[in-house]
Amino acid sequence: MRVKRKDPEPEWVVAFPETPPELGPLWLCFTEQGLTALEFAGGQSSPKHKAPPSTVIPFMNQARDALADYFRGVPTDFAALTLDPRGTPFQLRVWPELRRIPWGQTISYKELARRVGSPKASRAVGQANAVNPIPLIIPCHRVIAADGGLGGYSSGLDRKRWLLRHEGAR
Repeated sequence: MRVKRKDPEPEWVVAFPETPPELGPLWLCFTEQGLTALEFAGGQSSPKHKAPPSTVIPFMNQARDALADYFRGVPTDFAALTLDPRGTPFQLRVWPELRRIPWGQTISYKELARRVGSPKASRAVGQANAVNPIPLIIPCHRVIAADGGLGGYSSGLDRKRWLLRHEGAR
């Protein structure tokens, strides 16, 4: 994972429309280092970009295949995907830990803070989740409040609820 740069590299955006209607289509954004962002597109059409270089095509194909498996209900951890998220050093500690939460399981913000070595930083890990540039693949939807409530989700609680139900989480 990489720290945010002032001058971002070019990004190539592709649409992934094969999603359940409750979620809406996705946009996948790539750099030459990998997948850098995933956005729930809502009703918006994908921005137009130049064709990606041949080095980016394998990242795009891997992401599309993994997402297709995920939406078919195949337990998917997305570990094979090459990711290039941008964030602060703290965020770059939190996001890999999110990837360790197995399909269908949840943890609390407090537990996530403990796992990243900052047991009193529940709010800070919540903020790192809120700005996660690759939701679903970096599964911040698997983090819930200590009382079992959903907590928040930058892409909307209805989507979080759907994702957790899809994975069979309690």
